[in-house]
Amino acid sequence: MTTDTTGLSQLGQAAAAAANPEDAVLDRVPNPHADTNYVARFTVPEFTSICPVTGQPDFAHLVIDYVPDQWIVESKSLKLYMHSFRNHGAFHEDCTVGIGRRLVAELSPRWLRIGGYWYPRGGIPIDVFWQHGTLPDGVWAPEQGVPTYRGRG
Repeated sequence: MTTDTTGLSQLGQAAAAAANPEDAVLDRVPNPHADTNYVARFTVPEFTSICPVTGQPDFAHLVIDYVPDQWIVESKSLKLYMHSFRNHGAFHEDCTVGIGRRLVAELSPRWLRIGGYWYPRGGIPIDVFWQHGTLPDGVWAPEQGVPTYRGRG
């Protein structure tokens, strides 16, 4: 089955990450199985952003699960979007929930959840979870597989 890639701005060509998440482009493609409920997972084990107060780097392990409807996210554009946070100052909650909301706005999925498993800041790990919609009946969504903090690794 071929997928229409007309209009993709980054796939198959050199593309740099945007300077900030607001300017980042998220490309989407038609879901080749729009008649089927299934979970797609993206794991970002080396997510970074900047503390808006101290300017120090923050690190997280993000897990994004979603049940697509008509659209799926193009993975290269998602990678570049995630990279755009590298020099972006925001609190953990803002990054995690903002990513989830942006994906919902771009894709209109049937269901989406994001888990942001943040490494300690000031000695306290902060984990942030956000969900949109209800998991459709009969769909298996595995645990995210990131243990509560005990020295992640």
